[in-house]
Amino acid sequence: MKLIPTFAWNKSMHLMTKDSKAFMEQPWASGGILIVCVIIAMLLANLPWTAEWYRGFLETQLSMSIQSPTDPETGQRVIDWIFPHGMTVERFINDILMVVFFFTVGLEIKREVVCGELSSMKKAMMPVIAALGGMAVPAIIYTLFNHSTHGESGWGIPTATDIAFAVGIMSILGNRVPVSLKVFLTALAIADDLGAILVVAFFYGGTINMLLLSIALLLVAGVIVMNLLGEKRMIYYLVPAIAIWFLFYYSGIHSTMSGVVMAFLIPMAPRYSYAYLKRRDREYHERMGRYEETGDEVEGMPFPNAIQRHCLRRISTISLGSMGMSYRLEHALSPWVNFVIMPIFALANAGVEIPDLSYFNIFQWDDYVGSVGMGVFFGLLLGKPIGITLASWLAIKGKFGEMPSKASWKMLFAVACLGGIGFTMSIFVDTLSFGDVPHEVTEHLRATGKIAVLLGSLSAGILGSILISAFHKLEQK
Repeated sequence: MKLIPTFAWNKSMHLMTKDSKAFMEQPWASGGILIVCVIIAMLLANLPWTAEWYRGFLETQLSMSIQSPTDPETGQRVIDWIFPHGMTVERFINDILMVVFFFTVGLEIKREVVCGELSSMKKAMMPVIAALGGMAVPAIIYTLFNHSTHGESGWGIPTATDIAFAVGIMSILGNRVPVSLKVFLTALAIADDLGAILVVAFFYGGTINMLLLSIALLLVAGVIVMNLLGEKRMIYYLVPAIAIWFLFYYSGIHSTMSGVVMAFLIPMAPRYSYAYLKRRDREYHERMGRYEETGDEVEGMPFPNAIQRHCLRRISTISLGSMGMSYRLEHALSPWVNFVIMPIFALANAGVEIPDLSYFNIFQWDDYVGSVGMGVFFGLLLGKPIGITLASWLAIKGKFGEMPSKASWKMLFAVACLGGIGFTMSIFVDTLSFGDVPHEVTEHLRATGKIAVLLGSLSAGILGSILISAFHKLEQK
């Protein structure tokens, strides 16, 4: 009788795990969760009984402090050490958790460059040129609205594409989007991510501390040498990664860039070669034979017994070592990034406090601050598809690329509209923008930018979906 509740519990947990895994494997799942988190964040920031708690929680200090007793003569402490300075819950999310996000993005970019859609000049030229156009035109449109105003430093906000939402919408549209265009937009979004990373690194950092940056670069060089020497054990990359993050954090380079740098240094080659596996083939068969001989119970010892555990450990070691560290980390971190880190980021950064409905009036211009709202909105909605399509046309006419198979210019433009879904990266750039303007203006500009990102991304997704459906029907006639 005791087995019945245990069996029922195990079965129910198995079904829950299976359902959760099936849900997470859906291309639209992470985007759906992000939308829910945005709505929750907006409610928390604006409901009268939660707004103060929400803002107070994000501003909670997380620094560690080590202090000695106060000297009675001088009134000072001999030891007064705080690490890291100014760390709050919000900064912890943006400067530490988002490092993992950028690390995973870096692993994806590296994989595509080494063996994916960006692995050859012919494959890479078309999406890379299209991505450049999709970044340049939105930046130009934004600058037209905000030139010589306090809002001009936010030009990087509408240059990003959110790959999770774009791919999620394409999956919902199904076979209405040619497979070649799905691959094209995915590769474009990856190239766009690399461009956004470079924008953040070069234009949205602080004052550079050259000494700390030089030490960080020396560490990076050491990791490169270690990689070239064939080191493939994870601990030897984890320790330098923490040190590089620390040095980036205090050097003025945004700390998330440390994640990208380390991602490109993680070895892709497996620890064990194919030749090694062939040599170990006999060992595999011998251990599996011993494993089967022992059965499920030996001398009263339940499965697995000591011999079986030894066999399983050895098989597990060889199996894991036969996959590259880069692949293993990407596979392990992706669910955490998509379903934990990005939702937390949305909860912390999408909560825009809206004192009145005028905040939603993004279609206004002021001589003092320009029009961040119009620059971001039209940059995403119009700049992205125009830039992607125009750059693709130039690439094809210049013989640098070729039109994706079974695709028309109309359908390419429609898919390019989905490139206007900025969301995660656009909001992240928004949180880094306007640091050079008076403090009383900064928060208003960032709030306006976030609202414009949400409205522009929503409009781009709707427009792209409508155009894809309409053009698909026309092509079927």
